[in-house]
Amino acid sequence: MNETIPRETFSFLTRLSENNNREWFTENKKEFKEIEREVKQFYNQLGEYLNKHDQIDKVKVFRIYRDVRFSKNKTPYKTHFGGSFYRVKPKLRGGYYLHIQPNNESFLAAGFWDPNKEDLLRIRKEFEMDDTEIRNIINKKSFKDIWGAFEGDEVKTAPKGFSRDHAAIDLIKKKQFIFTKKLTDKQVTSSNFMTEVDAHFQAIRPFFNYMSEVLTTDLNGVSLIDE
Repeated sequence: MNETIPRETFSFLTRLSENNNREWFTENKKEFKEIEREVKQFYNQLGEYLNKHDQIDKVKVFRIYRDVRFSKNKTPYKTHFGGSFYRVKPKLRGGYYLHIQPNNESFLAAGFWDPNKEDLLRIRKEFEMDDTEIRNIINKKSFKDIWGAFEGDEVKTAPKGFSRDHAAIDLIKKKQFIFTKKLTDKQVTSSNFMTEVDAHFQAIRPFFNYMSEVLTTDLNGVSLIDE
């Protein structure tokens, strides 16, 4: 059981960013594999924490190797660790993400990165019909103090079929529904980091509960999934 991120993680990732080539990585692969093992243990343990108040279907820690086929950046390795926590679908929607990177570049993210066109339309229709509940959730002080405001891509004016003059157009024109929280190196390597992350992820739940209900019902509130 591992509830802390090893301090060596940042020093290794910093050296990797300065020597992002296969020769250096091969020479230091033994050190990397040990750090990776401990980091994966941390992510899996965090998944167990989340499962005490949520239902996590899968924990995925992404590989260090970059896919350079379609990228101008041909460096072969990522200089961070990233992992996602997937909720049980179709009943529960939304996802959690933890990004570990030196120089205070770590962050938490939660929400909806790439909703399919059906889900996106359903969310927009809900906001068009009534945006009171979502605004009450995301504007609550205890929520905003942790997660701030919505981030993500949006259309410039209005999606097709929606009025640009609608009172909720600021929500309707979004294509992603994401919240992020920046983390310092000191926070990431502290002894209480796991409980802090878990608490922040618990705080996003009212938003997830709302969106899950929207995405599993039609506009009349009738369930779309088999119980």
